[in-house]
Amino acid sequence: MSVLATAIGSMPGEDSGGAAYREAVKVVLDSLPDLACVPELPGRGPAATMTGRTLAVVEGLDVDLQPAGWRLTGSSGSPGLDHRRTRSLLAQDLDAVEELGQGYTGTVKLQLAGPWTLAATVERPRGDVVLGDHGARRDLAEALADGLGAHVRDVRRRMPSAAALVVQLDEPALASVLAGAVPTASGFGRHRTVHPPEASALLETVIGAVVAEGAEPWVHSCAAGTPLALLRGAGARGLLVDADRLGAADHDVLAEALEAGDAVVLGVVPSTDPDGPNGSVTDTALTQRVVRWLDMLGLDPASGRLGVSPACGLAGASYDWSRRALALSRAVADNLTNLG
Repeated sequence: MSVLATAIGSMPGEDSGGAAYREAVKVVLDSLPDLACVPELPGRGPAATMTGRTLAVVEGLDVDLQPAGWRLTGSSGSPGLDHRRTRSLLAQDLDAVEELGQGYTGTVKLQLAGPWTLAATVERPRGDVVLGDHGARRDLAEALADGLGAHVRDVRRRMPSAAALVVQLDEPALASVLAGAVPTASGFGRHRTVHPPEASALLETVIGAVVAEGAEPWVHSCAAGTPLALLRGAGARGLLVDADRLGAADHDVLAEALEAGDAVVLGVVPSTDPDGPNGSVTDTALTQRVVRWLDMLGLDPASGRLGVSPACGLAGASYDWSRRALALSRAVADNLTNLG
């Protein structure tokens, strides 16, 4: 079985005119022929960040942009200017993906913030994040699930030759949510701990919507302490992780996932420019690192659905390193495939 190369999703670029986004799409499609992501360029502003991008998909809730970030404004069905901008930018980006991705036959991966990270980054109408209100966080998760289906169908229509669609839910805040470490608006307190059964339930709501559209649900987090077993229990069929942030228990969960036929994407390529020349990071050294990890688990490169990626998003990388990182991911994947 081939080892696949992919990217987490974000790329560098600040041009709001569209040229930078088109270039990112070209680079991703050329570099990742088997598992391309729909790129995100958060450097273009709030509408292009992980949260803004996801709010463009959310259905039935309106939002606006405040100095502190995105805020729910209700469910009037008449989006304000900021909300319309997020949707317009997403539509323009997907136009570029449709145009440049004609004939692409690999798997296409979409990225959205997961329900808990969204709840930890979006404010309620009267202030403080949605996380602090049981009903509001449930409503936001359901609105995400409702809008997600239309988004998946739109991308499928635009890229009819794609082999399959993957929806990646980004949950970098989940570990903090479960640990009661998300600060309140004042900064002096912390929101209450969310217990695993509730955390799993909201994830299941959104993951179920992905499955209902015939796409495969994956979850990504590069935060230490992310409960990988909980993610699998909620229905995730793929896990994307930063190899440097794995704990002892994480290795066992990832081994179980590979043996069960689920996807495991190991982030081993630096996501920001390394110290020293770019050439100091080699595909040979990175390949050896993955092989040692597999040996520790008692597995080989042909075990399950293994993937290789940068450790996290590439938005903070230089233009040159972002391209080098994708090339390294593909080279490592090819090396591992040949070993298997």
